[in-house]
Amino acid sequence: MVDMNQKINIVYEDNHLLIVEKPINVPVQLDSSNDQDLLTILKSYLKEKYNKPGNVYLGLVHRLDRPVGGIMVFAKTSKAASRLSEQVRNHTFKKFYYAIVEGKVKEKETLVDKLIKDSRTNISYVSDKGKEAKLDYELVSYNSKYSLVRINLKTGRSHQIRVQFSSRNHPLFGDQKYNKNSKVGDQIALFAYEISFIHPIKKELMTFKLDLPTRKPWNLFNI
Repeated sequence: MVDMNQKINIVYEDNHLLIVEKPINVPVQLDSSNDQDLLTILKSYLKEKYNKPGNVYLGLVHRLDRPVGGIMVFAKTSKAASRLSEQVRNHTFKKFYYAIVEGKVKEKETLVDKLIKDSRTNISYVSDKGKEAKLDYELVSYNSKYSLVRINLKTGRSHQIRVQFSSRNHPLFGDQKYNKNSKVGDQIALFAYEISFIHPIKKELMTFKLDLPTRKPWNLFNI
């Protein structure tokens, strides 16, 4: 059942786009857990708001891992979905994240690997047989134990940020899959705070940002 009491932060909406803040621990689309998913919640929101009969179209352009929160764009028309997906493919769709990782990282670095995903375990890892994964990051703050980093994600491989940092012995705080130091109940410190793309119809540059969460562990840093 979809819990329509799940409050979703609607950041922006027009005839072509729906920009929202994905809550943590909510899957983007229906999966084997059958838990409420963001796509279904948003379709129900549109159906109710505009009193639409029948099925509501809402195109999924990009994804966030279930435990990760942050900014996402959905397409309200197939034309918008197609044009946004093309921007994702040609890397003109920009995605920026904050993450908290263990240890002190370099001031600035570009990480390039080849990643592959094991569909049986849903675990990604570095492999010469994988697809290129690239990101840029810069160190924002260090507090003697953790580094707060700002990430410009260049490609969108499964669990990419999590795997690239963990493979360099800087796993993300609270990452239950890739950080052996994570404790039960820890929430992964990865947040999609900004997206930037060309409006699929108006052809204008659109940029949307969210403030960092104030909950643990983000409150360990004062920015």
